[in-house]
Amino acid sequence: MSYIDRIVVEPKIMHGKPVIRGTRIPVYVVLNLMGGGLTVDEVLSEYPDLTKEDVLACLEYAARLAQEEIGVLECEEIR
Repeated sequence: MSYIDRIVVEPKIMHGKPVIRGTRIPVYVVLNLMGGGLTVDEVLSEYPDLTKEDVLACLEYAARLAQEEIGVLECEEIR
């Protein structure tokens, strides 16, 4: 399963931010929770409509973005 099957970007949903298909839950919310130390099970407890595969798709999506040049530029701007 690929993140492409679970992550969607539509201008009319959450202002075009990437969300988990069939929800209005932005990918960044899941990533922020995990970055803050929550486990997959804790994220699923907070958002019972999600599946483990949804959470893993968010991580895969973030990993792909980190490979892009824009990801490098944004990191340099934060310093």
